[in-house]
Amino acid sequence: VQLQASGGGLVQAGGSLTLSCQASGSISSINGMEWYRQASGKQRELVASITKDHSTNYADSVKGRFTISRDNVKSTVYLRMNSLEPEDTRVYYCAADYIIYQDSGYTAGRAWGQGTQVTVSS
Repeated sequence: VQLQASGGGLVQAGGSLTLSCQASGSISSINGMEWYRQASGKQRELVASITKDHSTNYADSVKGRFTISRDNVKSTVYLRMNSLEPEDTRVYYCAADYIIYQDSGYTAGRAWGQGTQVTVSS
């Protein structure tokens, strides 16, 4: 199972970016999908999460500015980021909780994307 993240870049304060993250592999089902972010030398923090039936949760710091969504057919999760601030400068990571059904049962796990840099200039 692999997650491929894309969409990061450099943007001015007040601007917008959309991150994408597509899962691939022999996945039977994807449950929760999340976006995290991490500043250099700091702990990784949860930004937003979305369930399979599209229920969402957000960190207080991004509520009203960021929107998480997903396309279950494409196994892709998105993060639309508006009104970006210099404090949003981080490496952003996507994660997905997956299940693989097999003849002998199933395997559940969590996959992580490779991280994409978001830099917001003031």
